[in-house]
Amino acid sequence: MKALPKMAKAATSSDLRAGSEEHLEQTKGHVGRLEKVFGALDESPTGKTCKGMEGLIKEGSEMIEEDPEAEQLDAGLISAAQRVEHYEIAGYGSVRTYAQLLGDNQAVSLLEETLNEEKETDAKLTKLAEIINVEAMQAGESEESEKEEPAQPRAKAKRKSASA
Repeated sequence: MKALPKMAKAATSSDLRAGSEEHLEQTKGHVGRLEKVFGALDESPTGKTCKGMEGLIKEGSEMIEEDPEAEQLDAGLISAAQRVEHYEIAGYGSVRTYAQLLGDNQAVSLLEETLNEEKETDAKLTKLAEIINVEAMQAGESEESEKEEPAQPRAKAKRKSASA
């Protein structure tokens, strides 16, 4: 939940920014569902820091700090976000299966809802990538051709929409 606002702020695509903000709201719902699952088990929803997720978030943050061109930044943000989504999908899928084996239908239902939302987010990111990655590739090709011409100052621009 801490990484999503940073990603939204860094995104130059309004579609990617909006998607990140939407997923932040969804993630708050995920936390609520997990609290329900833990509450039903009379357990406290505390744990230790996940080193895998921490590493994925760190990679995304490092990419932002490299200050790439707008299109490359958005393509990198999508890639980082999808790695996080896939990690979450694996985790929720595993826990949902454990709940099924234990016959905890309430937990199965709550975890399945979250799992489906994570899969939907991944699908939305893929659709954005189909546009933004092409833009990043074209910008990279344009950059290469500019290197062959006399250097001219370039300003980084914020893009309004990935589909624009």
